[in-house]
Amino acid sequence: MTEENKKLINSRSRVQNFGEVFTSKKEVKNMINMFEQEIVRPESRFLEPACGDGNFLDEILNEKLKSIIEKNKKNQFDFEKYSILAISSLYGVDIIEENIFQTRKRLEKTLLKYFDKSFQSINDDYLKSIRYILKKNIIFGDALTLTFSDKKKNPIIFSEWSFVDSTNIKRRDFSFKHLIETRPFEGHNLFSDLGEKAFIPEPKKEHPICHYLKLHETKNS
Repeated sequence: MTEENKKLINSRSRVQNFGEVFTSKKEVKNMINMFEQEIVRPESRFLEPACGDGNFLDEILNEKLKSIIEKNKKNQFDFEKYSILAISSLYGVDIIEENIFQTRKRLEKTLLKYFDKSFQSINDDYLKSIRYILKKNIIFGDALTLTFSDKKKNPIIFSEWSFVDSTNIKRRDFSFKHLIETRPFEGHNLFSDLGEKAFIPEPKKEHPICHYLKLHETKNS
């Protein structure tokens, strides 16, 4: 086995039990380059149903943040707002809990790398809200059964985060099962914003509008 192949395998048991093999960085870049114009939009949503350690999501976030920092490197307020929009647009599921922790940590580290390039003092509420969104969007679950990987095996729920004005976010929760249904309907759903026909499910829950820096205060919902 070559050194490169070793980097793509965490352990033989995880390959045998979960079919886990990571994608090389070169292949990741080649694949996301196919959607270059869409990726740089902060609000453009992406779902990785077997996210592993977050290599795809991290590369997408990198591209989004490059675009954001170029436009807002002297404006911390706008960087915070658009980076929260970018991080809230990424969704991942994995059946291995360790991968979920690694993906959340990896995405947070990438975001802070861009923050530190241009700004000095980080807002504690900003950091807490980033971590809260990652906890909601990067899920320990099974994308085949569409359930959380816990004893209850509850259906996976994803949150849609949308700015309603310059500072406030509206959150709506949707069942993963309903999001991937392919019923024809003119409009958009959580993972479809390119204008094609898409089924629009009813949200499981709608949350009160909240300031983007105070999202973490809704942690019980």
